[in-house]
Amino acid sequence: VQLQASGGGLVQPGGSLRLSCAASGNILSVILMGWYRQAPGKQRELVALASNVGNTKYEDSVKGRFTISRDNAKNTVYLQMSSLKPEDTAVYFCNAFIREKTGAYEYWGQGTQVTVSS
Repeated sequence: VQLQASGGGLVQPGGSLRLSCAASGNILSVILMGWYRQAPGKQRELVALASNVGNTKYEDSVKGRFTISRDNAKNTVYLQMSSLKPEDTAVYFCNAFIREKTGAYEYWGQGTQVTVSS
């Protein structure tokens, strides 16, 4: 199984970006899919998660600004980020718990840089 993330970049404060992450491989189901981020000198933190039955969870600082969504048919998760702030600058990592024939496993995608700066 592989996670392929895309959509990072440089944006001005107040701007928007959309991240995408697609899972591929021998997948029976994607149980959880979401995003973490890690800023320089800080620990990796949860940004948002979405379950395969529609439940979502957000880190407090992004509530009302970020929206996570999934396309279960495509095994893809999206993170729509709006009203971006400089403190949102970080490397964003896609994360997924995936059920395969042999069990359920956690996977990480490669990071994608999000920089919010004027």
